[in-house]
Amino acid sequence: MIKGNKVKHLNKKVGHRQAMLGNLVQSLFFHENITTTVAKAKVARQIAEKLITRARENQKATLSPAEKVHNVREAGKIVRDKEILHKLFNDIAPRFVSRPGGYTRILRVGQRISDASQMAILQLVELKELAQLKEDRSKVRAARKKGGKKSAKPAAEKKAAEKPAKEKKAKAK
Repeated sequence: MIKGNKVKHLNKKVGHRQAMLGNLVQSLFFHENITTTVAKAKVARQIAEKLITRARENQKATLSPAEKVHNVREAGKIVRDKEILHKLFNDIAPRFVSRPGGYTRILRVGQRISDASQMAILQLVELKELAQLKEDRSKVRAARKKGGKKSAKPAAEKKAAEKPAKEKKAKAK
């Protein structure tokens, strides 16, 4: 007996498919809209809506702390970036508290020129204003740069420490 397959394979192996869809969902939460093929958008939509539902459940006061941590960790299996995970639970989920479902929409935009694939825009239904998104992105980028400068600071401190040492050697001669 032939049975239907519930997983859209997208001509990818399991690991590649999971990584690709996880990255699509991360990009959706970060930018709040992405352009991709219709098939990928349909599959990414399912994952994104399940994650938003989990994040929405964390807004309930009746949940125990253990259940809240469980929801965050389950979402963290797909959304690997901690900043985006924080945005999902503290920024995106509160916007959808009163909505019973249907957090994303797919807008078809025509065909891609190179291979004539059907393209679509996957976006959150309740978008932030463009100016607010740019401000949030700049904060995230600034936080990332601060994290990257931690390794650069010791090098600068070393150079500052070397200057007095060179001056002492010059005075000694």
